[in-house]
Amino acid sequence: MPKIRVTLIRSGSGRKDNQMQTLAALGFHKINQSVVHEDSASVRGMISTVRHLVKVEEVQ
Repeated sequence: MPKIRVTLIRSGSGRKDNQMQTLAALGFHKINQSVVHEDSASVRGMISTVRHLVKVEEVQ
């Protein structure tokens, strides 16, 4: 299954509670941190919730 790298580029502080919980579920703790996840529908749904705060790229 393909993998994607998600990088937090903007702070989550001051955002709605569901966006803060989504960032935590994705595994973010600080800005410019990158995490690698399997490319699945559930992960894509979480990314769409915080798409204005993250950068997504494919990993080979």
